[in-house]
Amino acid sequence: MKVTDEVTLRFLAAPTDIGYSGNVDGGRVLTWIDKASYAVATAWSGRRCVTAYVGHVKFGRPVRSGELVEVTARMIHTGRSSMHILVTVDSSDPRVGEPVRATSCLVIFVAIDENGHSVEVPTWTPSTAEDIANQESAKARIGLRQDIEAAMASQRYTDAGTAPKALLRFMAAPTDVNWGGNVHGGNVMQWIDEAAHLLATTYTGTTRNVAVYTGGIRFYQPLHIGEVVEVEARLLHTGRTSMHIAVHVRSADPRTMEFRLTTHCLVLFVALDESGKAIECPKWIPSSDEDVALDRHAIDLVKLRAAVGKFAVGGAE
Repeated sequence: MKVTDEVTLRFLAAPTDIGYSGNVDGGRVLTWIDKASYAVATAWSGRRCVTAYVGHVKFGRPVRSGELVEVTARMIHTGRSSMHILVTVDSSDPRVGEPVRATSCLVIFVAIDENGHSVEVPTWTPSTAEDIANQESAKARIGLRQDIEAAMASQRYTDAGTAPKALLRFMAAPTDVNWGGNVHGGNVMQWIDEAAHLLATTYTGTTRNVAVYTGGIRFYQPLHIGEVVEVEARLLHTGRTSMHIAVHVRSADPRTMEFRLTTHCLVLFVALDESGKAIECPKWIPSSDEDVALDRHAIDLVKLRAAVGKFAVGGAE
């Protein structure tokens, strides 16, 4: 039997997928991405898999309620235990439309055994010119991703910072569980989107805020059902219309309340007017040394991301 290296999920975007902007919110799209890539990772490896990294999620156009959505995940590279999966999200009016690209990204899964240790996966070999080009793009991103991760991990986030913040705190519920018994990576990404949206809303004074980019989502360790979860969003930098927001996800056993970092990423939000166009956001001026350092860090990440090239599949980035 041929091992599956590509999966496409097709479904209609439901009214319950809609966010405050009137379209499907970025967090819901991220859960779709996680599910499709998980399907490929488990089919290819024959193992339980965990999300390790999601990179360069650029939201090109909104997905609307009632549209036919196609989420395609395809293997483009394997390491010893890692699987690099390219995911594209297209949507269309089911009555007339040709699918149009909404977003794309690279997701990395790691196969694990019953004890949570990484295990080897079958080697994926490209068979077409397009496959070869995508694999080369995936390999080229490894060093860039390491640079981004190192830059993000080196920053200090303390009470010395004066930037606007938003904090969500709740218990990880049994309904958040994945097939391995921990919290689904897609759920974590939706929480990240919600915390960033809360901060953008309180900062701009409008609920019509949307994610336009999510990058460097690094999953450090699993988050368990029944743990207390903290999702903290902090403003790092503002452009003319954009808000650069760092989000940290931490969890703790409620009996000890000793929090550990589980996930970290950067999200870009913009505020929209009634016609859906981006509007200028209030300019934030860093004041403390930590504020200044993080503001500079956000600018440096923009420069690093500019080095990311496109994949060969349908112009995916």
